[in-house]
Amino acid sequence: MRKVLTFAAVFEAATGLALLIVPLLVGRLLLGTELTDAIPAARVTGIALLALGVGCWPGSTALCGMLTYSALVTLYLLGLAIRGEWVGPLLWPVVALHGILTALLARVGFQSRKPN
Repeated sequence: MRKVLTFAAVFEAATGLALLIVPLLVGRLLLGTELTDAIPAARVTGIALLALGVGCWPGSTALCGMLTYSALVTLYLLGLAIRGEWVGPLLWPVVALHGILTALLARVGFQSRKPN
């Protein structure tokens, strides 16, 4: 079980990194089409797959995966918002929400590491 889970974690994390770095190539190879209008969605999907890989890594936790996702998606969406690209009416509220969620998840993570 551990070997299969490790393999799946590495595979999903690698796919996530590929979607983050070269979303057009991944879209062309997987779907046979260009993702030119869907690059932000492809990158958020890449972040999610990377976080899934982190959360499924042996010895890791769901908290670690969720913290990875929330922190990375906050930074990515914040970058989109600051550059003024792909800005919809809910982008800033979602950035704020994920920022708060990241802080709460980090707090829980740090509190769970403290000795009682």
